[in-house]
Amino acid sequence: MNSEFIGAIEQIAKEKGIDKELLFEAIETSLVSACKKNFGTSQNIKVSIDRENGDVNVYAQKTVVENVENSALEISLEEAREIDINYELGDIVDIEVTPKNFGRIAAQTAKQVVIQRIREAEREIIYNHYITKERDIMTGIIQRKERKNIMINLGKAEAILQPNEQIPTEEYELNSRIKVYILEVKQTTKGSQIFVSRTHPELVKRLFEQEVPEVYEGIVEIKSIAREAGSRTKMAVHSNDPEVDPVGACVGQNGQRVNVIVNELRGEKIDIIQWSDDPKEFIAAALSPSKVIKVITDEENKSASVIVPDYQLSLAIGKEGQNARLAAKLTGWKIDIKSESQAKDAGMVLEESSDQDDEANSGIEE
Repeated sequence: MNSEFIGAIEQIAKEKGIDKELLFEAIETSLVSACKKNFGTSQNIKVSIDRENGDVNVYAQKTVVENVENSALEISLEEAREIDINYELGDIVDIEVTPKNFGRIAAQTAKQVVIQRIREAEREIIYNHYITKERDIMTGIIQRKERKNIMINLGKAEAILQPNEQIPTEEYELNSRIKVYILEVKQTTKGSQIFVSRTHPELVKRLFEQEVPEVYEGIVEIKSIAREAGSRTKMAVHSNDPEVDPVGACVGQNGQRVNVIVNELRGEKIDIIQWSDDPKEFIAAALSPSKVIKVITDEENKSASVIVPDYQLSLAIGKEGQNARLAAKLTGWKIDIKSESQAKDAGMVLEESSDQDDEANSGIEE
């Protein structure tokens, strides 16, 4: 090795963001193995590389003892002091034993080690970068399709969008930009594996954090999300500031904020409703856009019977039961919906509670 090689190591370290001292130490460690393998020795070997000119020296390390029993590993105090008068018992003496032609072996070994360490360091840098993005969203470019997987370029690495994390109604066009939720980052022998999702409810939450400053700052809190990806999402919000309308903040002026997210989700409808710690109010609101006449709750079984006007029954249930299903997921309650006529036939008492109509319709449907 020579000064040119040292210059190359310094340049590589700078370009790849690797500590050059780690490279030197790795090369020295590998050279110890190379020395033992090529020349065979029972000595304690140490290899040192001059950081300035690239000179490589091999040393046999011997312990200073009073009586030498193993000359390969020990040296007498008298012999040690011939080298340096300051040596004491127990000190380690480095005696140069650099083999002839070791420079050629050193250069070959160093090259292999540098290549290996660069690969390892790059993998580590990529992993450390993306592990901090886990449970967050990133923008990528759709690169290619591999079987049923969609490969997405995130900049420094490729992510895998597996079939079960894809929205069935979405078209994934090559070279188009897309936002994805980082599900998991794994470190493997071949590098980092990044798994992403387009269906996860947290994707919607992160999009609102990006688009709505009040959500990002924690003024408006997203309490729960129920999602059927590609079709509809219900989201319950609460304001920690009585002067801030949580639903209005998320919707934005003329629906501007929520429309940005709807467009990113390729037209997925989003109902934003006011969260309440009163189960009756919350359940009524969750069934938005349907009006609710009365909510009867069973706290023990966490189930609720909801009565709606006859003409609102199909709206409350939704197409293929979607509205009721999402409301149940959003609130965590089992919900049984009955029309006003069905409730009367069943002998259920209908009183007041129509004042929940306004609460039930605080949700915004896009």
